[in-house]
Amino acid sequence: MTTGIVLCQTFFSALAGYAFAKLKFRFRNTLFYIFLGSMMIPFPITLIPNFLTINFLGWYDTYTALIVPRAVSVFAIFLFRQFFLSVPSEIEEASRIDGCSRFRTFFQIVLPISKPVIATSALFSFLFAWNDFLWPLIVTDSPEMRTIQVGLAFFQGRYGIQWTLLAAATILVILPTIVAFLIAQKNFIEGLSTTGLKE
Repeated sequence: MTTGIVLCQTFFSALAGYAFAKLKFRFRNTLFYIFLGSMMIPFPITLIPNFLTINFLGWYDTYTALIVPRAVSVFAIFLFRQFFLSVPSEIEEASRIDGCSRFRTFFQIVLPISKPVIATSALFSFLFAWNDFLWPLIVTDSPEMRTIQVGLAFFQGRYGIQWTLLAAATILVILPTIVAFLIAQKNFIEGLSTTGLKE
């Protein structure tokens, strides 16, 4: 689940951020501000409509229900947009003169120089997906589909609280987040320090 969410959020957010930063279309800024405004809507308000939609589509207790509603992140789109605003337009213009299409320019020129913001976005989405508890609890039922956070909660109640086993399981849950941060630390810090330099 975490891998699917990280890949989807990074890919779709990079595309949307590039569109908001570099493409010219009607109501671009208005749409972007609407996107930002949606971040102020508390998750519990959208919980029931999202669950009803998942249930209607027949996705209950599947990986699709865990991944698709989290496939896009407004915060990640904001990060990518701010970073792409700092990319000089001359680079894209030179590639267009050489015959590159818009998509080829994005994937072969702009995206490779975006490693800091990619690492930042991927790390944030990883931490969010790995630690998510409420949504997986709502949309899963079978033990095989429960995420590790939900599994820890059920572990406490089903077998009684065996503190030694619970502590060991908690350490195992924390380890991947520490490893992910250590791997992406350099790019993560660089991404945070360079994002938003140009408005």
